[in-house]
Amino acid sequence: MTESLSHLALGESNPWFVAPMGASAVLLFAVPASPLAQPWSIIGGNFVSALIGIGCAHWLGHSGAVGAIAVALAIGVMFQLRCLHPPGGAVALTSVLGGPAIDAMGYNFALWPVAVNSACMLLTALAFNNLSRRRYPHRPPLPTPQSHGTTDRPPSERIGITHEDFDAVLKEHSEQLDVTVEDLEELVYAVERRAYRRHFGEIRCGDMMSRDLLTVTPKLPLGDAWELLVSHSIKALPVVEGGRRLVGILSLHDFLVSRATPSAAQGEHVDAHPQVVADLMSTDVVTVRPEQAIVDTVPLFSDAGLHHLPVVNAAQEVVGMLTQSDLVAALFRAGLEQAAPHEPATRAG
Repeated sequence: MTESLSHLALGESNPWFVAPMGASAVLLFAVPASPLAQPWSIIGGNFVSALIGIGCAHWLGHSGAVGAIAVALAIGVMFQLRCLHPPGGAVALTSVLGGPAIDAMGYNFALWPVAVNSACMLLTALAFNNLSRRRYPHRPPLPTPQSHGTTDRPPSERIGITHEDFDAVLKEHSEQLDVTVEDLEELVYAVERRAYRRHFGEIRCGDMMSRDLLTVTPKLPLGDAWELLVSHSIKALPVVEGGRRLVGILSLHDFLVSRATPSAAQGEHVDAHPQVVADLMSTDVVTVRPEQAIVDTVPLFSDAGLHHLPVVNAAQEVVGMLTQSDLVAALFRAGLEQAAPHEPATRAG
């Protein structure tokens, strides 16, 4: 495609033009997560570099020294415009040393074929990367939403390394790093979770879950379900069908929300008033497996705001229930085991 556009715009397949576009292709298709390969980087970087190169050639000539000046200026401007794209330096050099065809086009060269070719390559990269299930343009991960709708940080982010720490260290770094603050933050947190799992991963969900479960069916009257919650001092009931196959969960929160509707608060009669468990239960249930490490539930309980997690087997049958209390007990026990001093070995004899 680049060769065809070069021939169409310049009347020839100019290798000076084809080469930097090949370098852009490496970034867009091989490392699409790089800040240097994002849409503004390729479009803005190549375009302004071409303008700078043409300007230098027009005022200073077509020597190698002028090419070096054009590259240096292009790098500086790309930094200022936050569109650093390494092939842009080659585009600036091409604009100076590319020959009479480029010189004859003047500043139009920056638009056609440079900007047009960059846009075509960008569209191709968008299609290829997304069909390959790679996120492009690369966006930083969304911040974890606060489950209570407040501005507080999620519990897992209130101690330890913070976003401000990452930002400050990167600003203090004397070199440009090919990584965003958000990506670095996500990577470090993932490493921390992996290391924590290695230290405390021996405890599984199946070790800590409650096995003697109270369950309800979708057709059970809500009054009976409420009596179970109150009499056993529990906050949630798994809803099952066909034995123990999980189809939902009914919690105290579901009851409170149903009573907090405007019509219920005003004492009005509602024809669609819930009568059975199926009318109130939540069907989008987050579950875990018995063999999962207990530490996998930390972000679910702390950041996602869950209070209970049904434990299911491969057939989606309920085999247990985990609560925040179970998690606290498991981590406390694991911490005690890690802190306990090792007994000195005794010698025989």
